[in-house]
Amino acid sequence: MISYKPFQKMLIDRDIKKQDIMKQAKVSGGTMAKLNTNQYVSLEVIDRLCIALGCQPGDLLEHIPKE
Repeated sequence: MISYKPFQKMLIDRDIKKQDIMKQAKVSGGTMAKLNTNQYVSLEVIDRLCIALGCQPGDLLEHIPKE
């Protein structure tokens, strides 16, 4: 499973509001909801978030193996 918990932690650590990153990265509310519930988002979205946050994809997500 892919988890976007590192992305959520980054927003908290950098004191960035979800509304602000949505505007900066041009991410819709529906896509933000998918990120919050660990659902699939396209690599294009990940790319825009990386550009907006100045980070790498591995900084936004992590792989959690199934038990």
